[in-house]
Amino acid sequence: MKRKITNLQVLILLLTVSFVWSAQPASAQSVTSSQRETGHVNTNTRILYHNGQVMVGPQDVYFIWYGCWDNTCGNNGDTTTQNILTDFMSNVGATPYYAILRTYSNSAGQIPSGAAYFGGQAFDQYSRGLELTTSDLQGIVNDQITNHRLPQDSNGVYVVFASADVSSPATGFCVASAQPYHGIVEVFGSDMRYAFIGNPTRCPSVAAPQFVANGTLLSTPNGSFAGDAMANTLAHVLSTTVTNPLGTGWFDRYGLQNADKCDGEFGTTYLTTNGARANIKLGQRDYLIQQNWVNDRKGRCAMSA
Repeated sequence: MKRKITNLQVLILLLTVSFVWSAQPASAQSVTSSQRETGHVNTNTRILYHNGQVMVGPQDVYFIWYGCWDNTCGNNGDTTTQNILTDFMSNVGATPYYAILRTYSNSAGQIPSGAAYFGGQAFDQYSRGLELTTSDLQGIVNDQITNHRLPQDSNGVYVVFASADVSSPATGFCVASAQPYHGIVEVFGSDMRYAFIGNPTRCPSVAAPQFVANGTLLSTPNGSFAGDAMANTLAHVLSTTVTNPLGTGWFDRYGLQNADKCDGEFGTTYLTTNGARANIKLGQRDYLIQQNWVNDRKGRCAMSA
């Protein structure tokens, strides 16, 4: 009789433990702010297609320098950052890195070409003030196109770069849990794709933790904290814009887009002549650029497909 009671108690205990375990929330793969700060947001889950738009063919990328970037605003501007970013955009297209985007098709089986071109640039000296909302960003892009400073390009991406005195809480910039912002603006009845990249000198440990250690700025491949950090953000936001321009394209069950899944993942690096870490050489410059999610049967972060 005692043995029967003991067996029954064991059975009840096992059932109770099983029930409690199954009732636990599936939080092991949830993305937290601390994970983003330390660069570990890769969920290793499949990225899924939601039947929306993907930017097929090559992309033309246009830069809008917002704030103080040239010598018309009382100083010489940050020409070093501008040169680093224009050089990056002039060389990243048609590389094995950018060809990762070819692993993302639309519902018709069409894919990005893996090519991208620097289409040109324009300057906007504080037309919308120092704190930008998403409607401000849309207005900035709209003004450049309607005033014919930049062309209206159906396969273009218009990137707004902010100088260090400009903030944009509405886009999540300087918030540890936020990924680089991209959106859509209607111009002359057509949807144009744009992105915002804030200046990382406003919040170094959040915007570019790969170049910060214990509150101290580290050496960067091209000797410019802002330029090197923004090049990494540019690579990130171009990838998410191309594969998920309307928010109905490619993302995983946690809402992470392709480059979001590899935020802070750089893979194998090497030392540059100034002692900085880098992982890719484009043209005459070295860069430290995060990996992107390769959408194949394995699914992984890498620098090429």
